[in-house]
Amino acid sequence: MGTGQKETLCEMKQITKCFDKVTAIKDIDFEIYAGEVHALMGENGAGKSTLMKILYGYYSRTSGDVKVSGKEVHFNSTHDAEAAGIGMVPQEIDLFPELTVTENLFVGRKRPRKRWGGFDTGKMQEEAREVFEKLDVNLDVASQVKHLSVANCQMIEIARALIRQAKVIIFDEPTASLTDRETERLFKVIQELKEAGVGVVYISHRLEEIFRICDRITVLRDGRWVASDVISEFSQDKLVKLMVGRPLSQLFTRGKSRIGKTVLSVEGLSSDGRFADVSFEIREGEVVGMAGLIGAGRSEIGQALFGVLPVTSGIVKIHGEEVHIKSPEDAMRKKIVYLPEERRSQGLILPMSIGSNISLASLGSLTKYGFINYKKEKEISDRYIHTLSIRGASVDKPVSQLSGGNQQKVVVSKIMVREPEILILDEPTRGIDIGAKSEIYKLIDELAGQGKAILLISSELPEVLSMSDRILVMHEGKLTGEFGKEEATQEKIGLAASGVADGRQIDTD
Repeated sequence: MGTGQKETLCEMKQITKCFDKVTAIKDIDFEIYAGEVHALMGENGAGKSTLMKILYGYYSRTSGDVKVSGKEVHFNSTHDAEAAGIGMVPQEIDLFPELTVTENLFVGRKRPRKRWGGFDTGKMQEEAREVFEKLDVNLDVASQVKHLSVANCQMIEIARALIRQAKVIIFDEPTASLTDRETERLFKVIQELKEAGVGVVYISHRLEEIFRICDRITVLRDGRWVASDVISEFSQDKLVKLMVGRPLSQLFTRGKSRIGKTVLSVEGLSSDGRFADVSFEIREGEVVGMAGLIGAGRSEIGQALFGVLPVTSGIVKIHGEEVHIKSPEDAMRKKIVYLPEERRSQGLILPMSIGSNISLASLGSLTKYGFINYKKEKEISDRYIHTLSIRGASVDKPVSQLSGGNQQKVVVSKIMVREPEILILDEPTRGIDIGAKSEIYKLIDELAGQGKAILLISSELPEVLSMSDRILVMHEGKLTGEFGKEEATQEKIGLAASGVADGRQIDTD
C-alpha cells in the first residue's frame, strides 16, 4: 500500500447495509490515515454515499465494524459522529439561511455562556473569526447565511468541521458549484488539513482533481469493493475501467457528422453587462461546443437565446428568418429548448414525481379543458424512463430520490418531449458519474444524427474536444476563438479562453 507508518484514524471492515430486502453495499473495507486525501470513486449508485453516511452516523450499518482511533464505535446520529471527530461537507449545502454565520457554526455544539447564563455572542464570534482566518476566508460572521454565495456557504460547512476539531472530514463533490479561483482556495485548505494530520475523504467525478490532490483511491462498483491503492498505481484509463467496466476511450460517442443547412444564425448579439457582439451559426446535425472560463458569458448566451435574459442588440435567425424571442415560451414555440446548468434549482421541482417533471414543459399538449391527461403523461414518461435508462424509477417516484445522473436524465427527458430542432445544453454532464456521462454523450450523438442543431456549453475540455464539430471560445463576454474539430487543442482553447490569444476563425461554409 505504500502508506508507511501513518496513524489509522478510521477503519471500516466488512460493511454491509440493507434497505428492506435491497442490499445497497456489501462487505466493503475502507480506512483513512492521518494526513492523507483518500478518494472514494464509483458511479452514482455504487455505494459511496451510503458508506460515508454510515461513517457520519446518518445510517446505521446492517453488519460490519467501524473503528475510530482504534476504538469500535456505534453511531446513532450525526451528532455522535461529530463528537467522535467525523465531519462532513455535503454536496447539497445544509445550513440555516436565517441564522448568522456564527450561529450556524455552533448549531448542535455547546455554546459559551456569560456569568449570568446568557450566550456569549462575542466569544462565539471570536472563535468564528479565528477559524475563518485559518481558512483565509474574509466573512462577516454576524451576517445571515442567506446573503452569501454558494462558495462561502461551503466554506462555512468546512469551518463547522474545523471548529469541532474533526479528525476526518468527508468532502462530497465539493467543487461542483465553485469557480476556478474558489476551487484553488479549497485545494489550499485541503493541503493545510493534510499537513495538520487530518484525514480527508474526497468524492468527485472530476478525474483531474483526483489525480491532482489525492494520495490513495478506493473504487466501488455496484455496492461492492473493487480496488484500493496509492494514486501512482492508477491511470485515468485504469480508474474509469475499474468504475464502469470499460476504458475511457469508449465513453465518448461521436459518429461522422452529416451537416446540413444553417438552422440557427446569431449576428452581433449583445446583452448589457453580460456579453457583446457575438456571432455564430449552427447547422443541421452539428454540435457546436462553447468553451471558456466561468463568468465568460457562455451560460448567458444560452439563456438569452432561450428568452430568459434580455437581448439589447443583434439579430437571431432560425432557418434564415429573423425571430424575436422574449420568453422561454417564445423559444419553445420556435423549437428551441434549454438544458440549464443547475438542474436542482433551475430544471426540476424536487418534491414532484418523475412523471410530473418530465411533462412539466409540455402540459399544453397534455391538457384539455384544464385537466391533465394522466394516461398520456404516464405513456410519455414511461417511454423516456426506458429510452434514457432512468434507473430505479417509477413514474410516481419523487425526483428528489434519484441520483444526480438520473435527475439529469429527467431534465433531458423534459426538454426532449418538446421535440426540438435546436438544443442548448448548458453543462449537461456536471456532477454526474462516468457511466451517466457516457449515456448523455450517446444521446447527443443520436440527436445530431437526427439533424438537430446543438449548442454544447461545457467547462470540461475533453468533453468539448470529443463531442463538438466546431468549438467557440468565450472570454469576458466576447467571442475570442473558433476552431474546427481537427485543429482544436486544449492549449489553443486555453489561450483563447484566457484572453492571451485570439483563436483563428475558420471557414464554416
